[in-house]
Amino acid sequence: MAGPAFRAAAVRVRVPATSANLGPGYDALGLALGLYDDVVVRVAESGLHVDIAGEGAQTLPRDEDHLLVRSLRTAFDLLGGQPRGLEVVCANRIPHGRGLGSSSAAICAGIVAARAVTTGGEAKLHDEAMLELATEIEGHPDNVAACLLGGFTLAWMDGGAARAIRMEPSESVVPVVFVPASPVATETARGLLPRHVPHVDAAFNTGRAALLVEAMTRRPELLLPATEDRLHQEYRAPAMKASVELVNRLRADGVPAVVSGAGPTVLALPEGDGAADKVARLAGEGWAANRLGLDTEGASVLPLKADGADPGSAQ
Repeated sequence: MAGPAFRAAAVRVRVPATSANLGPGYDALGLALGLYDDVVVRVAESGLHVDIAGEGAQTLPRDEDHLLVRSLRTAFDLLGGQPRGLEVVCANRIPHGRGLGSSSAAICAGIVAARAVTTGGEAKLHDEAMLELATEIEGHPDNVAACLLGGFTLAWMDGGAARAIRMEPSESVVPVVFVPASPVATETARGLLPRHVPHVDAAFNTGRAALLVEAMTRRPELLLPATEDRLHQEYRAPAMKASVELVNRLRADGVPAVVSGAGPTVLALPEGDGAADKVARLAGEGWAANRLGLDTEGASVLPLKADGADPGSAQ
Protein backbone atom coordinates (compact mmCIF):
# COMPACT_ATOMS: atom_id res chain seq x y z
CA MET A 1 0.00 0.00 0.00
CA ALA A 2 1.33 3.44 -0.97
CA GLY A 3 2.16 5.84 1.79
CA PRO A 4 0.73 9.34 2.17
CA ALA A 5 1.56 12.26 -0.10
CA PHE A 6 3.05 15.41 1.38
CA ARG A 7 2.83 19.05 0.46
CA ALA A 8 5.93 20.56 -1.11
CA ALA A 9 5.51 23.88 0.67
CA ALA A 10 6.41 24.45 4.31
CA VAL A 11 3.66 24.98 6.86
CA ARG A 12 3.71 27.35 9.80
CA VAL A 13 1.88 26.53 13.05
CA ARG A 14 1.29 28.90 15.96
CA VAL A 15 0.38 27.51 19.39
CA PRO A 16 -0.55 29.43 22.56
CA ALA A 17 0.70 29.14 26.10
CA THR A 18 -1.85 27.70 28.49
CA SER A 19 -2.64 27.71 32.19
CA ALA A 20 -4.28 24.62 33.65
CA ASN A 21 -6.26 24.03 36.85
CA LEU A 22 -7.00 27.74 37.47
CA GLY A 23 -7.21 26.89 41.16
CA PRO A 24 -9.96 24.32 41.80
CA GLY A 25 -10.29 22.80 38.31
CA TYR A 26 -7.51 20.27 38.77
CA ASP A 27 -6.67 18.38 35.54
CA ALA A 28 -9.90 19.68 33.97
CA LEU A 29 -9.97 23.44 33.34
CA GLY A 30 -7.59 25.32 31.07
CA LEU A 31 -7.10 28.80 29.64
CA ALA A 32 -5.28 29.76 26.43
CA LEU A 33 -3.01 32.80 26.77
CA GLY A 34 -1.68 35.29 24.25
CA LEU A 35 1.92 34.10 24.28
CA TYR A 36 2.98 31.92 21.36
CA ASP A 37 5.47 29.46 19.94
CA ASP A 38 5.82 29.30 16.15
CA VAL A 39 6.94 26.22 14.25
CA VAL A 40 7.72 25.84 10.55
CA VAL A 41 7.84 22.31 9.14
CA ARG A 42 8.87 21.27 5.62
CA VAL A 43 9.20 17.82 4.12
CA ALA A 44 12.76 17.34 2.84
CA GLU A 45 14.46 14.77 0.65
CA SER A 46 16.13 13.06 3.59
CA GLY A 47 17.33 13.38 7.16
CA LEU A 48 16.20 15.57 10.03
CA HIS A 49 17.24 19.16 10.64
CA VAL A 50 15.99 21.06 13.70
CA ASP A 51 16.67 24.73 14.36
CA ILE A 52 15.61 26.37 17.64
CA ALA A 53 15.51 30.07 18.55
CA GLY A 54 14.35 31.57 21.83
CA GLU A 55 13.37 29.50 24.88
CA GLY A 56 15.31 26.25 25.11
CA ALA A 57 17.72 27.12 22.30
CA GLN A 58 20.70 26.14 24.46
CA THR A 59 19.20 23.05 26.09
CA LEU A 60 16.67 21.30 23.85
CA PRO A 61 17.76 18.36 21.69
CA ARG A 62 17.95 18.83 17.94
CA ASP A 63 17.24 15.24 17.01
CA GLU A 64 14.52 12.58 17.34
CA ASP A 65 14.41 13.17 21.11
CA HIS A 66 12.86 16.61 20.70
CA LEU A 67 9.27 16.43 21.98
CA LEU A 68 7.94 18.23 18.92
CA VAL A 69 9.71 15.80 16.60
CA ARG A 70 8.39 12.83 18.56
CA SER A 71 4.88 14.28 18.26
CA LEU A 72 5.35 14.79 14.53
CA ARG A 73 6.46 11.17 14.14
CA THR A 74 3.53 9.81 16.16
CA ALA A 75 1.06 11.84 14.10
CA PHE A 76 2.66 10.81 10.81
CA ASP A 77 2.24 7.14 11.80
CA LEU A 78 -1.49 7.73 12.24
CA LEU A 79 -1.63 9.63 8.96
CA GLY A 80 -0.22 6.66 7.06
CA GLY A 81 3.57 6.92 7.09
CA GLN A 82 6.71 8.98 7.59
CA PRO A 83 8.10 11.55 5.14
CA ARG A 84 11.55 11.04 3.65
CA GLY A 85 13.03 13.88 5.64
CA LEU A 86 12.05 16.85 7.78
CA GLU A 87 13.18 20.40 8.32
CA VAL A 88 11.85 21.98 11.53
CA VAL A 89 12.32 25.57 12.70
CA CYS A 90 11.10 26.50 16.19
CA ALA A 91 10.66 30.05 17.50
CA ASN A 92 9.96 29.50 21.21
CA ARG A 93 8.54 32.21 23.45
CA ILE A 94 6.72 30.13 26.09
CA PRO A 95 8.96 29.66 29.17
CA HIS A 96 9.93 26.06 29.87
CA GLY A 97 9.22 24.31 33.16
CA ARG A 98 7.14 27.21 34.50
CA GLY A 99 3.57 25.89 34.32
CA LEU A 100 2.60 27.66 31.09
CA GLY A 101 2.11 24.60 28.92
CA SER A 102 5.36 24.56 26.95
CA SER A 103 5.27 20.77 26.54
CA SER A 104 1.64 20.84 25.45
CA ALA A 105 2.51 23.56 22.94
CA ALA A 106 5.26 21.39 21.45
CA ILE A 107 2.99 18.36 21.28
CA CYS A 108 0.10 20.23 19.68
CA ALA A 109 2.38 22.03 17.24
CA GLY A 110 3.82 18.72 16.08
CA ILE A 111 0.42 17.10 15.58
CA VAL A 112 -1.12 20.08 13.81
CA ALA A 113 1.94 20.51 11.57
CA ALA A 114 1.96 16.82 10.62
CA ARG A 115 -1.69 17.01 9.62
CA ALA A 116 -1.19 20.26 7.70
CA VAL A 117 1.79 19.02 5.68
CA THR A 118 0.05 15.74 4.77
CA THR A 119 -2.20 15.84 1.73
CA GLY A 120 -5.75 15.12 2.92
CA GLY A 121 -4.55 15.25 6.52
CA GLU A 122 -7.75 16.77 7.95
CA ALA A 123 -9.82 13.86 6.66
CA LYS A 124 -7.40 11.33 8.11
CA LEU A 125 -6.92 12.98 11.51
CA HIS A 126 -9.98 14.93 12.63
CA ASP A 127 -10.02 17.42 15.49
CA GLU A 128 -11.24 14.93 18.11
CA ALA A 129 -8.48 12.51 17.13
CA MET A 130 -5.88 15.26 17.51
CA LEU A 131 -7.08 15.90 21.06
CA GLU A 132 -6.93 12.20 21.87
CA LEU A 133 -3.44 11.86 20.42
CA ALA A 134 -2.16 14.97 22.23
CA THR A 135 -3.60 13.67 25.50
CA GLU A 136 -1.98 10.27 24.97
CA ILE A 137 1.42 11.92 24.54
CA GLU A 138 1.00 14.49 27.34
CA GLY A 139 -0.74 12.20 29.84
CA HIS A 140 -3.65 14.52 30.73
CA PRO A 141 -5.99 16.68 28.62
CA ASP A 142 -6.25 20.06 30.39
CA ASN A 143 -3.38 21.95 28.74
CA VAL A 144 -3.60 20.32 25.31
CA ALA A 145 -7.34 21.01 25.12
CA ALA A 146 -6.78 24.72 25.74
CA CYS A 147 -3.83 24.77 23.34
CA LEU A 148 -5.79 23.16 20.49
CA LEU A 149 -9.14 24.89 21.02
CA GLY A 150 -8.21 28.27 22.51
CA GLY A 151 -10.37 30.15 24.97
CA PHE A 152 -11.48 28.63 28.27
CA THR A 153 -11.78 24.84 28.17
CA LEU A 154 -13.18 21.98 30.19
CA ALA A 155 -11.60 18.60 29.48
CA TRP A 156 -12.38 15.12 30.74
CA MET A 157 -11.76 11.43 29.99
CA ASP A 158 -14.63 9.30 28.74
CA GLY A 159 -13.94 5.59 28.49
CA GLY A 160 -10.25 6.26 28.02
CA ALA A 161 -10.81 8.91 25.34
CA ALA A 162 -10.17 12.61 25.87
CA ARG A 163 -13.05 15.01 25.40
CA ALA A 164 -13.22 18.80 25.72
CA ILE A 165 -15.54 21.74 25.27
CA ARG A 166 -14.56 25.32 24.60
CA MET A 167 -16.17 28.34 26.26
CA GLU A 168 -15.74 32.06 25.69
CA PRO A 169 -13.89 33.73 28.58
CA SER A 170 -15.09 37.15 29.67
CA GLU A 171 -13.35 39.86 27.66
CA SER A 172 -12.92 41.95 30.80
CA VAL A 173 -10.44 39.46 32.30
CA VAL A 174 -6.81 40.49 31.69
CA PRO A 175 -4.38 37.69 32.66
CA VAL A 176 -1.15 38.66 34.38
CA VAL A 177 1.57 36.03 34.77
CA PHE A 178 4.41 36.22 37.28
CA VAL A 179 7.23 34.02 36.00
CA PRO A 180 10.11 33.12 38.35
CA ALA A 181 13.66 32.61 37.21
CA SER A 182 13.85 28.92 38.16
CA PRO A 183 11.67 26.07 36.87
CA VAL A 184 9.96 23.27 38.76
CA ALA A 185 9.55 19.85 37.14
CA THR A 186 5.94 18.76 36.70
CA GLU A 187 6.87 15.33 38.05
CA THR A 188 8.18 16.93 41.24
CA ALA A 189 5.01 18.98 41.72
CA ARG A 190 2.72 16.00 41.09
CA GLY A 191 4.78 13.81 43.39
CA LEU A 192 3.89 16.02 46.36
CA LEU A 193 0.17 15.40 46.05
CA PRO A 194 -1.38 12.97 48.55
CA ARG A 195 -3.12 9.80 47.35
CA HIS A 196 -6.21 10.68 49.38
CA VAL A 197 -7.81 13.99 50.37
CA PRO A 198 -10.53 14.75 52.94
CA HIS A 199 -14.07 14.48 51.64
CA VAL A 200 -14.81 18.03 52.78
CA ASP A 201 -11.96 19.37 50.61
CA ALA A 202 -13.13 17.42 47.57
CA ALA A 203 -16.65 18.78 48.04
CA PHE A 204 -15.27 22.30 48.46
CA ASN A 205 -13.33 22.10 45.18
CA THR A 206 -16.30 20.66 43.31
CA GLY A 207 -18.37 23.70 44.19
CA ARG A 208 -15.57 26.15 43.42
CA ALA A 209 -14.81 24.53 40.04
CA ALA A 210 -18.48 24.78 39.06
CA LEU A 211 -18.52 28.42 40.16
CA LEU A 212 -15.36 29.08 38.16
CA VAL A 213 -17.13 28.23 34.90
CA GLU A 214 -19.71 30.95 35.60
CA ALA A 215 -17.07 33.39 36.83
CA MET A 216 -14.71 33.00 33.86
CA THR A 217 -17.44 33.31 31.26
CA ARG A 218 -20.13 35.64 32.59
CA ARG A 219 -19.48 36.94 36.10
CA PRO A 220 -15.79 37.72 36.56
CA GLU A 221 -16.58 39.60 39.78
CA LEU A 222 -16.86 36.11 41.31
CA LEU A 223 -13.34 35.05 40.32
CA LEU A 224 -11.84 35.55 43.79
CA PRO A 225 -14.03 32.94 45.53
CA ALA A 226 -14.21 30.82 42.36
CA THR A 227 -10.42 30.32 42.26
CA GLU A 228 -10.10 28.99 45.81
CA ASP A 229 -8.44 25.57 45.96
CA ARG A 230 -7.86 22.88 48.59
CA LEU A 231 -6.65 19.98 46.43
CA HIS A 232 -3.17 20.80 45.18
CA GLN A 233 -1.64 24.24 45.73
CA GLU A 234 -0.80 24.06 49.43
CA TYR A 235 0.45 20.48 49.03
CA ARG A 236 2.89 21.72 46.39
CA ALA A 237 4.13 24.61 48.51
CA PRO A 238 7.39 22.87 49.56
CA ALA A 239 8.50 22.83 45.90
CA MET A 240 7.44 26.44 45.21
CA LYS A 241 7.21 28.28 48.50
CA ALA A 242 7.60 31.72 46.91
CA SER A 243 4.81 31.00 44.41
CA VAL A 244 2.30 30.00 47.06
CA GLU A 245 3.31 32.99 49.18
CA LEU A 246 2.71 35.30 46.21
CA VAL A 247 -0.68 33.69 45.53
CA ASN A 248 -1.70 34.21 49.16
CA ARG A 249 -0.46 37.81 49.17
CA LEU A 250 -2.34 38.68 45.98
CA ARG A 251 -5.51 37.03 47.22
CA ALA A 252 -5.27 38.92 50.52
CA ASP A 253 -5.30 42.10 48.38
CA GLY A 254 -8.48 40.92 46.64
CA VAL A 255 -6.78 39.70 43.45
CA PRO A 256 -7.90 36.32 42.01
CA ALA A 257 -4.60 34.45 41.80
CA VAL A 258 -3.56 30.82 41.42
CA VAL A 259 -0.52 28.67 40.72
CA SER A 260 -0.45 28.19 36.95
CA GLY A 261 -0.60 24.48 36.18
CA ALA A 262 2.07 22.64 38.14
CA GLY A 263 3.86 25.94 38.78
CA PRO A 264 5.90 27.81 39.66
CA THR A 265 4.36 30.64 37.58
CA VAL A 266 1.56 32.55 39.31
CA LEU A 267 -1.49 33.57 37.28
CA ALA A 268 -3.64 36.53 38.30
CA LEU A 269 -7.03 37.25 36.72
CA PRO A 270 -7.91 40.90 37.36
CA GLU A 271 -10.65 42.77 35.49
CA GLY A 272 -9.72 45.60 33.15
CA ASP A 273 -6.47 47.11 31.92
CA GLY A 274 -6.10 49.50 34.86
CA ALA A 275 -6.40 46.73 37.42
CA ALA A 276 -4.00 44.54 35.44
CA ASP A 277 -1.38 47.31 35.40
CA LYS A 278 -1.65 47.68 39.17
CA VAL A 279 -1.46 43.94 39.75
CA ALA A 280 1.64 43.64 37.56
CA ARG A 281 3.48 45.94 39.96
CA LEU A 282 2.75 43.81 43.03
CA ALA A 283 5.16 40.93 42.48
CA GLY A 284 8.40 42.36 43.80
CA GLU A 285 11.90 41.14 42.99
CA GLY A 286 12.52 37.75 41.45
CA TRP A 287 9.46 37.76 39.19
CA ALA A 288 8.94 38.75 35.56
CA ALA A 289 5.40 40.16 35.44
CA ASN A 290 3.66 40.15 32.05
CA ARG A 291 0.17 41.13 30.98
CA LEU A 292 -1.16 38.71 28.37
CA GLY A 293 -4.21 38.64 26.19
CA LEU A 294 -6.74 35.83 26.10
CA ASP A 295 -6.11 33.59 23.10
CA THR A 296 -9.33 32.71 21.30
CA GLU A 297 -7.98 30.79 18.29
CA GLY A 298 -5.94 27.92 19.69
CA ALA A 299 -3.44 26.10 17.50
CA SER A 300 -3.50 27.66 14.03
CA VAL A 301 -1.91 27.14 10.64
CA LEU A 302 -0.72 30.56 9.44
CA PRO A 303 0.96 32.02 6.37
CA LEU A 304 4.73 31.84 6.62
CA LYS A 305 5.15 35.62 6.65
CA ALA A 306 2.24 36.46 9.01
CA ASP A 307 2.69 39.78 10.83
CA GLY A 308 5.50 40.59 8.43
CA ALA A 309 8.02 38.55 10.43
CA ASP A 310 10.08 35.49 9.73
CA PRO A 311 9.05 32.99 12.47
CA GLY A 312 12.56 31.62 12.56
CA SER A 313 14.00 34.97 13.62
CA ALA A 314 12.39 35.24 17.06
CA GLN A 315 14.79 35.20 19.99
